[in-house]
Amino acid sequence: MLKKGSTVTLEITGAAFEGKGIGKLDGMAVFVPNTAPGDTVRVQIIRKKKQFAEGRLLEVLTGGPARITPRCQHASYCGGCTWQHVSYQEQLNFKREQVRDHLHRIGKVAPLEPEPVIAADNPFHYRNKMEYTFSDRRWLTPDEIHSGEEIPRELALGLHIPGRFDKILNLESCFLQPEFSFKILDFVRTYAIENSLEPWNTFKKTGLIRNLMIRNAVNTNDLMVNLVTYEYEPDIIEPLCEALLASFPEITTVVNNINDTFSPTSIGRYEKILHGPGYITELIGRHHFQIDANAFFQTNTLQAERLYGIARDYAQINPGDTVYDLYCGVGSLSLFVSEHAKQVIGIEINPVSVKNAIANRDRNNVQHCHFEEGDMKDVFTRDIIAKYGRPDVILTDPPRAGMHADVIDHLNELAVDRLVYISCNTATLSRDLELLSRTYVVESVQPVDMFPQTYHIEAVANLRLRTQS
Repeated sequence: MLKKGSTVTLEITGAAFEGKGIGKLDGMAVFVPNTAPGDTVRVQIIRKKKQFAEGRLLEVLTGGPARITPRCQHASYCGGCTWQHVSYQEQLNFKREQVRDHLHRIGKVAPLEPEPVIAADNPFHYRNKMEYTFSDRRWLTPDEIHSGEEIPRELALGLHIPGRFDKILNLESCFLQPEFSFKILDFVRTYAIENSLEPWNTFKKTGLIRNLMIRNAVNTNDLMVNLVTYEYEPDIIEPLCEALLASFPEITTVVNNINDTFSPTSIGRYEKILHGPGYITELIGRHHFQIDANAFFQTNTLQAERLYGIARDYAQINPGDTVYDLYCGVGSLSLFVSEHAKQVIGIEINPVSVKNAIANRDRNNVQHCHFEEGDMKDVFTRDIIAKYGRPDVILTDPPRAGMHADVIDHLNELAVDRLVYISCNTATLSRDLELLSRTYVVESVQPVDMFPQTYHIEAVANLRLRTQS
């Protein structure tokens, strides 16, 4: 009988939700992080439910064919990566299977098969944005605990430990960000310690420095550092800015977001520009894009270009078409497809992103793009259709939660010829596809690996108006 606290030997037969390995014991599914299909492992049961259990990996007895040695020393406990111990080809295979499972089980689109996943050319150092957290509650690694050395714990800068909002892993390496980005992180951490900067304490609600965000433009080499603090303290932050610029002259802009609330977000209630224009500029296709610290932009630039190309090709836009781009962010996809359309209307809830989208339209002299700000369910209504005209094509790229029911109802009501759905969560994508199925048929789904070393996968669904029988 499987019990909490017991130690068992388990064969991992598949990959499941959140990248955990899955095996079966006594007819019950057991989910174990840091395992790969084909592994035989020794596991401690840490949670027992009626239909499944969760385990903690104690030892890999025999590694399966998918298992490799991770590059990063933090891979087994950091919140940044979940699959560094899995070969990249197997990551792609598992992700395609995940998409297939969601499409068939939730979306009810069987026998449609997803296309093979479009792999990233470089599965490491690909992220153009990383956010790190300061804390006075440093999480000690097993090696640090067993070293017997006195480890300073007064300041850590890094990523959250999974399941522990209050504990921060003090990063010594990271293979998701560019190498120069980690050098900036290390410099800021050393400066903060040497100058006794007080990190934010989640429980006491005290301290000054909260987050460090680094954002870079791959095709223009622009580089932003965003220092997030609880208060605006120019006597403290401006010397840090000067020290950063002296050591890293390639930094093109430095901003200070001030989050004077108790919310853990890195988005400040207001922002001070300390150096440069306050934004970076990226080149996608033929267009330049202004990206502020708090604006949404795809975190994998090279794969974003491929993603947009797929969406454009699926849409088959004609010169006389009116295109609606829902959840348009800074207008990158809107402008990317604009040369093929009569007009493009982008809708976005984030005011910073809308400001960037308008600036990007003007910067690129694309005056047939129009942008509207507001909650999608409130803006994407009959009123906006009356203002700009009926869409021939709709592109939609919602957040992970998917689309609001009112938005789906309006899409069904409009019954446009061509609908392209971009998603970073294939479970909610599949849910929405099933809700759209009375009006549209899914012709194809193309997964794109935007997030190597993690279980996340992006997908583009190509929908066409269902023919009436």
